Amino acid sequence: MKAVIVGGGIGGLACALALGRRDWQAEVLERAPEFTEVGAGLSLWSNALRALDALGVGDSVRGRAVLEGQAGIRDPAGRWLARTDTAELARRYGPAAMLHRADLLDVLRGAVPAGVLRSGITVHRVQPDGTVLHSAGESRADLVVGADGIRSVVRTSLWPAAAPPRYAGYTAWRMVTPPVPVSDSCETWGAGQRFGYARLPDRRVYCYATASVPAGQDGGGLAGLRRRFGGWHDPIPALLAAADEAALLHDDLYELPPLPSYTAGPAVLAGDAAHAMTPNLGQGAGQALEDAVVLAKVVDGPAGRAAYDRLRRPRAQMIAQRSHRIGAVAQWSSPAAVRVRNTALRLLPGSSFTRSLAPVLNWTP
Repeated sequence: MKAVIVGGGIGGLACALALGRRDWQAEVLERAPEFTEVGAGLSLWSNALRALDALGVGDSVRGRAVLEGQAGIRDPAGRWLARTDTAELARRYGPAAMLHRADLLDVLRGAVPAGVLRSGITVHRVQPDGTVLHSAGESRADLVVGADGIRSVVRTSLWPAAAPPRYAGYTAWRMVTPPVPVSDSCETWGAGQRFGYARLPDRRVYCYATASVPAGQDGGGLAGLRRRFGGWHDPIPALLAAADEAALLHDDLYELPPLPSYTAGPAVLAGDAAHAMTPNLGQGAGQALEDAVVLAKVVDGPAGRAAYDRLRRPRAQMIAQRSHRIGAVAQWSSPAAVRVRNTALRLLPGSSFTRSLAPVLNWTP
């Protein structure tokens, strides 16, 4: 059996690896001239690590990661709004990991046979019979996997009535700084803006920030970030001072409205092509990895594709909706709303946060 996988990111490579372990012949078509990743840091919760174990690469990923969770949420003055019992979180669900996206891609790419990967191929359209028309001709297969991201060509070809991605209402910056001393990983919530940071294995620090602004605004680069966040608690000013403009990534955040199905004829959708979500739960990569594991287990024949949709769509859409709600609250900007939010966070027992993650983190292959 042959599968054509459109997209060579985390989801596409994971699908190629998973299907290959079930003796499928896979072909990955990637538009970029090389299989590389220009992202920054990446969190992998315990469900994602279990998916990587099922793919046979969990230990390799752990070897490139820092195994620690986020310590909690602060306000801009540094006062704790909510503390996370990271030891209890790890005991209940398993550890979380933080690493560079490029390292995860490198592990996945190294586990996929080189002959499977075809870079520099632009997919133009996918026909209802599964024929993939692209810049090098066409490819035919028993299964087409659309793992080509939020602007998926596979989705627009075979789901023409699907709603387009929608702006989440806030933009995001990401960067990796040179080593700066940080005692823990945390996220700070202000009024309509946030700043988070986490240690990477080589002592560099992954930083991210958000702001509620209209889509398409420039943001002003590092100078703009220093104006926004330079007066926040330590070590945020030091992180911004150490950052390099060339390492700064700026993207408006979009999410995909729920699809009625992840399957159409011989095609399925995976990763952001199926369920692009905001990053507030740190589950984008994890859900793509889960997709790959489940797809390979159930995909043989039309009944298998229906099973994939039944198993994956309700869960991924539930997590996307949770992430949307968290982002909406975290981005509140009116002073009254921020006061209510912060007071509620301070009053919540820490155990409630740990329990609330059960539907997300309890997944097993």
